[in-house]
Amino acid sequence: MTRLVLVRHGETIWHRENRYAGVSDISLSLDGLAQAEQLARWAAGAGLSGIWVSPLSRAITTADPTARATQLEPKIDARLREIDFGRAEGKTFAEYAAEFPGEARAYKSDPVMHPFPGGENPRDAALRAVDCFRDIAQVHPGQRVLVVAHNTLLRLALCQFLGIPLRTYRTVFPAVLNGAVTEIQIVGTNASLLQYNVPLDEPFDG
Repeated sequence: MTRLVLVRHGETIWHRENRYAGVSDISLSLDGLAQAEQLARWAAGAGLSGIWVSPLSRAITTADPTARATQLEPKIDARLREIDFGRAEGKTFAEYAAEFPGEARAYKSDPVMHPFPGGENPRDAALRAVDCFRDIAQVHPGQRVLVVAHNTLLRLALCQFLGIPLRTYRTVFPAVLNGAVTEIQIVGTNASLLQYNVPLDEPFDG
C-alpha cells in the first residue's frame, strides 16, 4: 500500500486570470510562492518518503521549500507535466471561444473526444500520469509520497485510476485547487480516494 499526496503547484498570474498554462513555463505569483511555503510547513510533519515533481518550473518552485524542509531530493518526471492545450495555451476559454467557436462548443460537449486542436490527447495524458503513479508505488512501497503536478493532469489521472469516464473529468472534479492536498491510496493495480482538495490551513486527516 502506497499513499500519494497529490498537490497542484502554487498559483501563477495566468491561473489567477483563468488562462490555460499547459506546457507554457509560467512562474509562480507572490500568492503561489506563499502557497509553496505553506506546503513545506505541512510537509515537515507529514511523514513523507519521497517527492516527485513535474518538470515545469511552477511545479519545481512549489516543491523546493518542501525539499528543504524534509531534506528529500525531488524526482523530476516528465510524465507529470501538464497536458498541452494547443491553440488554447495562454488564452481564457472566452478568448478561445471567440476565436474558435465551433471547436469551443465541441470541447464543452466532450473535452476528451474533442480536445483543443494542436494539443495532447487527454487519454494519452491520463495514461502517462497513471503509469507514473504506479512506478512511484513500486519505488516507495508502504510509504507516503508527495506528487506536485497540475490541475488537468491530476483530474484526468484521478478519473483513469478510479474508473470514472474521462469525458466527465471537468464536472466530477471541477478543479484541483492551487496548494491544496488530494490523497490517494494505491494497493496493487487499484486506487482509492482518501482526501480531495483539503486546504492546508485546515486539519488534514493524515
